Amino acid sequence: MQIALVIGSTISTIKDEALSGRKLLIVRKADTEGKMTGEPFVAVDTVSAGTGDLVLITDGSSARYTRQTTDTPVDAVIVGVIDSLEMGGKVTYRKE
Repeated sequence: MQIALVIGSTISTIKDEALSGRKLLIVRKADTEGKMTGEPFVAVDTVSAGTGDLVLITDGSSARYTRQTTDTPVDAVIVGVIDSLEMGGKVTYRKE
């Protein structure tokens, strides 16, 4: 799993039938303080995340192992919303 920040959403009216009804969010990988580090990409939301949330994502073939994405053509999926991060006894991120 990796850490990412939700920066927006996308709507696609024409897509593979298996993606119908799925919320597609735009995310960027982030560090343990919630600062963005990577390029934007689209991830399927399975946990009702929203813009500004720091989330856990899984990508590659592992993205097709959730109940909602089994046998679905996805490469990235949001599997959790992060409430806080602690590194070495210090809280580096806390959801506001």
